[in-house]
Amino acid sequence: MKTLELKGSLRTDLGKKATKALRRAELVPCELYGGEENIHFSVQEKDLKKLLFTPEVYIVKFDVEGKVFTSVMREVQYHPVTDKPLHVDFFQVTEDKAFEVEVPIKVEGFAVGVQSGGKLAVNLRKLKVKALMKDLPEALPINVTELGLGKSIQVGALNYENLELLNAKNAVVVQVKLTRAARAAAMAAQGK
Repeated sequence: MKTLELKGSLRTDLGKKATKALRRAELVPCELYGGEENIHFSVQEKDLKKLLFTPEVYIVKFDVEGKVFTSVMREVQYHPVTDKPLHVDFFQVTEDKAFEVEVPIKVEGFAVGVQSGGKLAVNLRKLKVKALMKDLPEALPINVTELGLGKSIQVGALNYENLELLNAKNAVVVQVKLTRAARAAAMAAQGK
C-alpha cells in the first residue's frame, strides 16, 4: 500500500468563522479520529490534491506539530459548485489492529463473453475490506477470462488471503452484458 506524508497545523478555533478563514487561506479543515482523542487540524489544499483526486488508496502519515499519526482517509466533503474540499475526515490506524478501508479492484484478462460480442461492465470500482495494515494490497485483482455472455462475478465468489470483504455477498462486481449485436448473433445461431 502506498504511503503519503503530509504536514498539518493544529486548530484551536473550531467555529464557523474560523473555518471560513482557513478556507480563504487555502487550508482545508481536517479531523483525525479513532485514537485516544479526536485531533482537529488543517492542511494545505494543494498538498491534499494527490490524495483526493486518485482512485488509489494511501496510508497517510500526518506530522501535526511534531506528532506523527498514521491514518486512512474516511470521508471528504466538497463544495457543490467549485468541487474544492471543504472538510476531510481521517481514521487513525495502527499496525496491530484491523481496520476498514475501500480498495480499488483491478480487472485482469479478456472475457470470453466480450470476445463473443458482449460488453464488460464494472459495477463496483472499489470493495470495502477489513484487514491489518501489512496485509492491504494496492488493488484487488479479479480475473474475468472465463466470464461468458450474461454472466457476472459477485462479491461472495471472491476470496483474498488475510482480507475480509465487507460488501454484500450478492453485490455484482463485474458482468458481461448482452449487446444487441450479441443477442442477434445468438438468435441467428439458434435458427430463430
